[in-house]
Amino acid sequence: MKTIRRYVAIQIFWSTALIFVALLLLFAFFDFIQELGDLGRGSYRLSLAALYVFLSLPGRAYEILPVAALIGTLFALAQMVAHSEYTVMRVSGVSIKSMAIALIQIGVALSILTFVIGEFVAPASEQAAQKLRLKATSSTVVAQAFRSGLWVKDDTNFVNVERIMPETVIHEVKIYEFDSDYRLRAISRAKSGEFQRENLWRLKDVVQTRFEENRTTVSRIPEAYWRSVLNPSILNVLMVVPEQMSLMELISYIEHLSENRQETSRYEIVLWQKIIYPFAVLVMMVLALPFAYFQVREGGVSGKIFTGIMLGLGFHLANRLFGHLGLLNAWPPLFSAIFPTLAFLAAAVAMMWRVERR
Repeated sequence: MKTIRRYVAIQIFWSTALIFVALLLLFAFFDFIQELGDLGRGSYRLSLAALYVFLSLPGRAYEILPVAALIGTLFALAQMVAHSEYTVMRVSGVSIKSMAIALIQIGVALSILTFVIGEFVAPASEQAAQKLRLKATSSTVVAQAFRSGLWVKDDTNFVNVERIMPETVIHEVKIYEFDSDYRLRAISRAKSGEFQRENLWRLKDVVQTRFEENRTTVSRIPEAYWRSVLNPSILNVLMVVPEQMSLMELISYIEHLSENRQETSRYEIVLWQKIIYPFAVLVMMVLALPFAYFQVREGGVSGKIFTGIMLGLGFHLANRLFGHLGLLNAWPPLFSAIFPTLAFLAAAVAMMWRVERR
């Protein structure tokens, strides 16, 4: 069995690598085509667009690894079935259960690779890509690497935002207003701000301190409107969305939200999804085994690849769908994150049982 496992591993790794590179290049090509529409904005040129797409590749790699493992395993098994190698293995006493265990052992390396990319490489690379694009396409001066939050230069003013929420809501906003000689004229502090339209924000619980020649005045305003260069497109680039956080960052932020009695469901669902997602590689590889066997006389290699694409797409959509449904219906975060994986695993086990009985 050790020799068979080594042989199967080599076939699967080569097939998966081929499919993975092909999918990655395909997505990179589509991303590059999409970026061509923004060429000429600011200093955004062809070389920067290519660099942006290159920096976005780790995020794409994290998304497509389970699909590539599924298609690669289907392709490798289909080739072995077509050349009667799989039949010889079955006659030699290799059961479908033993083959499934071998596939799991082979897939551990791909699961570890998926975890490493999603936890360490993709978040940093994606943030670097977004900052590069923002710097090239916008004249807004932004500094984010501060413990005090986000800093933005808005004409002669400087704006500090402590926290940015995904729903285009900002918290703990400080606006430092300067005159043309860069003398401080006013400081405005707002508890929160909500985007309205055309760079217009509605600030709540505003405390404004104005510095005049001979005196300082403080006024409290329940609600005020503020026009700024900040807009949702810039915030979407600058804020760290849950999917781009590491596990430790998610755990820390969930604790922070809990301490402040804020909703944590979205972040908890993403946390469990990031924990479970590497295991999806194993599930996809096991799922490929009965499908490869069922279609010995149907469709050939092209049929296997099409089946793999449909299964991978179905898993990806189900994963996202249950994340949103769990958020809308207040389902337990663990259930929302793990159900698609368990459902596909149950389908794989059921089909293997059917194959074994035939």
